Amino acid sequence: MSEGTDMQVIAIAAVADNGVIGSGEDMLWHIGEDFRRFKQVTMGHTLVFGRRTFEQIGKLPGRRHIVCTRDPDWSAEGVDVAFSVPRAVEMARAAGEDICFIAGGAQIYAAAMELCTGLDITAVHRSPEGAARFPEIAASRWREVSRNRRDGFDFVQFRPLESRSEG
Repeated sequence: MSEGTDMQVIAIAAVADNGVIGSGEDMLWHIGEDFRRFKQVTMGHTLVFGRRTFEQIGKLPGRRHIVCTRDPDWSAEGVDVAFSVPRAVEMARAAGEDICFIAGGAQIYAAAMELCTGLDITAVHRSPEGAARFPEIAASRWREVSRNRRDGFDFVQFRPLESRSEG
């Protein structure tokens, strides 16, 4: 755990085939294996949430929470607050984190994509209606490095392309 730029920034999300991640009000699916994997992968690390997502999910034991909000008066016990995603990531880096997980919602994922060193996606093979969407995983930026197929969903890892050409 060294200070510097070694920290991984990984967006972790369950994303439907049509890009939907939520209704804006509630979770659209409950996949026990995904919940268990999320807990295992994120335990002991920092999670960055938007305020609405944090208020839906609540505080998860064993992990540091940084909530991004534009509300200067918002606070929650045992939660750090940042006014931007880059600031939240910098707070995790300054604390010596190895991995910082971007954990939603849609606006937070969109703001974090350029900062991410990896994507940890549960590809849910459904196409529900929903207002909240995950940003496009562009083939010009990301390459799939692993896919673990399950019944109705896949665990998929992406890493940035090694060389990004401008143009």
